[in-house]
Amino acid sequence: MSENDGQRCGFVAVVGAPNAGKSTLVNALVGTKVSIVSPKVQTTRFRVLGICMTGDAQVILVDTPGIFQPRKRLERAMVAAAWNGAADAEHVCLVVDAQRGDDDDTRAIVAKLKEAGRQVVLVLNKIDLIRRDTLLELTARLHAEGLFSDVFMLSALKGDGVDDLMAHLGRAMAPGPWMFPEDQVSDLPQRLLAAEITREKAFLTLYQELPYSLHVESESWQERDDGSARIDQVIYVERDSQKAIVLGKGGRQIKAIGEAARTELEALLERRVHLFIHVKVREDWSEKRDAYSDIGLDYDA
Repeated sequence: MSENDGQRCGFVAVVGAPNAGKSTLVNALVGTKVSIVSPKVQTTRFRVLGICMTGDAQVILVDTPGIFQPRKRLERAMVAAAWNGAADAEHVCLVVDAQRGDDDDTRAIVAKLKEAGRQVVLVLNKIDLIRRDTLLELTARLHAEGLFSDVFMLSALKGDGVDDLMAHLGRAMAPGPWMFPEDQVSDLPQRLLAAEITREKAFLTLYQELPYSLHVESESWQERDDGSARIDQVIYVERDSQKAIVLGKGGRQIKAIGEAARTELEALLERRVHLFIHVKVREDWSEKRDAYSDIGLDYDA
């Protein structure tokens, strides 16, 4: 018998409108953090793979940027990445914020998935924030679209209902060898994950003030003899006024961002981290072609 006998594997694209809870759901299904989360819309900028094991099945979750009506180049690239992730996956989960309901963005996503002839699993998230009768009305409206093969109601943040969805996805995987080692949880390189964590902490620290056009790069990663790591990062903004916001008075904001990022990185990497963050102005970075290739987005989308 082959060592792959009994194994099953497949890709599941997790799509939805901005802030539907896609990344929170992916993290909950994987059981650890692989995608950053914040209350700011369009936090996820590129597709992230979360790798789950359930029985003999390996479920590869494709966390995608939120789908909406894009206006700027960066937004067009993000939405294109989301649709490409859906097109390449064997299965699709549409995550809907139950509290927000079937808004314009969600209805547009449903229409495009129907046009593509996809069979989709509907995931109604944040059900703890909505009345039961309202939830049932929403479910009936969406189910009437004829798009959904199954419906799951859950709270990704609290973990309620997540195991049932995981079991369903595991059963849906086709026979085939696993594509990743059994203990791997994501395809993100550590340098990129570290940059994403710092970007998340910047969003959370500066939520109301932060310019959306902020980008983080890990410029260097040095392994030290004592087992710790030194990570040097740059936060890029587009104007001097934005740099002042990120730094804060007396450097208080950048210090808070760095401390929060370092704490989480040490927990994830299970070792000491020396994190050094600089803030630089790069005018109109979101219009620079090389910035897109660095994070796997199509500049010409």
